[in-house]
Amino acid sequence: MSKFCVSSPYKPSGDQPGAIEALSNSILAGNRYQTLLGVTGSGKTYTMAKVIEKTQKPTLIMTHNKTLAAQLYSEFKAFFPNNHVEYFISYYDYYQPEAYLPRQDLFIEKDSSINQELERLRLSATASLLSHDDVIVVASVSANYGLGSPDDYKSIVQKLCMGEEYDQKALLLRLVDMGYKRNDEYFDRGNFRVSGEVIDIYPAYSEEFAIRIEFFGDEIEDIYTFNSLTGEKDEHKKEVTIYSANQFIVGKEKLARAIKSIEEELDERLAFYQKEERLVEYNRLKQRTEFDLEMLEATGICKGIENYSRHLTGKKPGETPYSMMDYFEAMHDEYLVIVDESHVSLPQFRGMYAGDRSRKEVLVEHGFRLPSALDNRPLKFDEYINKAPHYLFVSATPAQIEGELSSVTAEQVVRPTGLLDPEIEVIDSTYQVEDLHDKMKPVIERGERILVTVLTKKMAEELTTYYNDLGLKARYMHSEMDAIERNQTIRSLRLGEFDILVGINLLREGLDLPEVSLVAILDADKEGFLRSTTSLIQTSGRAARNSNGKVLMYAKKMTESMKTTIETTQARRQKQMAYNKAHNITPKTTVRELDTDLKVEDAGELYNKRSKLDKMPKAERQKVIKELKAKMLAAAKNLEFEEAARLRDEIAKIKKL
Repeated sequence: MSKFCVSSPYKPSGDQPGAIEALSNSILAGNRYQTLLGVTGSGKTYTMAKVIEKTQKPTLIMTHNKTLAAQLYSEFKAFFPNNHVEYFISYYDYYQPEAYLPRQDLFIEKDSSINQELERLRLSATASLLSHDDVIVVASVSANYGLGSPDDYKSIVQKLCMGEEYDQKALLLRLVDMGYKRNDEYFDRGNFRVSGEVIDIYPAYSEEFAIRIEFFGDEIEDIYTFNSLTGEKDEHKKEVTIYSANQFIVGKEKLARAIKSIEEELDERLAFYQKEERLVEYNRLKQRTEFDLEMLEATGICKGIENYSRHLTGKKPGETPYSMMDYFEAMHDEYLVIVDESHVSLPQFRGMYAGDRSRKEVLVEHGFRLPSALDNRPLKFDEYINKAPHYLFVSATPAQIEGELSSVTAEQVVRPTGLLDPEIEVIDSTYQVEDLHDKMKPVIERGERILVTVLTKKMAEELTTYYNDLGLKARYMHSEMDAIERNQTIRSLRLGEFDILVGINLLREGLDLPEVSLVAILDADKEGFLRSTTSLIQTSGRAARNSNGKVLMYAKKMTESMKTTIETTQARRQKQMAYNKAHNITPKTTVRELDTDLKVEDAGELYNKRSKLDKMPKAERQKVIKELKAKMLAAAKNLEFEEAARLRDEIAKIKKL
């Protein structure tokens, strides 16, 4: 077994050594749940890596969105260069699930754009899990969705060894059964080609190297990998194992049983519609399902094959579907699941099942899908939280469930940089707008930035106008802003083009800005989601990357959330100051270079163009669409899927013109 080994110039410092020790010992002692409470900038990712190294357990790292997953994947690839770090997220750049709106009698067909690189990475993750012990998979919520059976995936492999004899025709048919396609002209992933006694196979999960099998008669004379683009030889192999090109591939016998099972369910459902005299639904379901059955019989796959996953995997109605965790279980008795940003991730995992089911129930009711489609679903929360042998929840503000479940909660409050949590001052909110105006002036004079959080979009707009009229430079940001405008706003704030950013919810990614030294929370006593303890602590943390960090809470009364936030912050500050004094550390503002990547500037130029699109000639608009599409594909290739999806939305807006 290859050992996990962290590669980093840093050594654990601050609270990291204690947290690593406590969490690792808890996991090795057999405890199922543990929590890492780590403040912003305390090096939580490094601690996670050291826990993996110490426990030596294959690990699934999950988070609530693709942006954070991409960031974690990059960081863990750097931490573990000699181990197998894989990436498993939805392989769609764009995905519109099928849905039916009964009131409008409108069926929305499934529409998607598959990112071939993400599909390869998903297959690489499952193949690695069944081939290696030292595997770390970084995943989004996609890991909770149904997959094919790991036993079937493991059984449909082809092992090829030098010196052994194989019937070449049988081998080619076997590759077809595994989901590979013959293509002698355009050689791409998931293809094979034949030239005399040479067979080239491009595994669906391989990044750039294909496999060449050279025969002498029926005996394999040589096996080596080669660069699929240049044809240059890479390395010789004594044996290779090739996995299937699709995670829903099943053997011929199992496929035949699945087809028979689908036919039986179809007959039963059609009898129901006939009895109810619902001829529209009867004909709709009969036509759609029989077409899918014909495709399955002919090719072994069909569009929307995941809706028949229960039949293909042999699961019973209502039984827990296979997911990424089953692939861990297939090869590893012990493994670890790390839930990053658990205060957001766990509630999102909890809500996935209900949302998915409500959409599919409508499809089933109106004859677009068989009832078995309901079993193609994400894991229910209870199934998820009780499946793995070990969990590590990571958050700056763990929720109640993490505390109730965990045997150990390790606090990581001291930052390696020596930065302190910001001071919090509570001020009467009667004249909050005027008071904040006076408090902001010295901050602006120091060349630092300010975040102001309010409760409504209207107030954000009016406050921005008010401060601009008084000679300050302010802008507002809200949920309706698209990715390009949002990125430009954040970049402009960092460049000093304006000093004050006003918003409703400033907790989203991309706002950890070292230039921000003052955070103002207006109407802090208005209890609710935006003024909960979690939100207040997270919002206050936006000022924790600057040595002059300060938070102003404007309120008429002291709420329980405010009180808890202040007490928590003060306790952290005391601990941080004591550590800095003992180790002679002077807090320094985090230095984060401004992104000079041209795509940000290009995106801004495109946004500026878009603001004049209604007056632009059609030919010019087509050029803008072409530029945006290039940006979208580049973003998708770089795993920046939220950016890609929003650029896609930009294209859709322009096309409407």
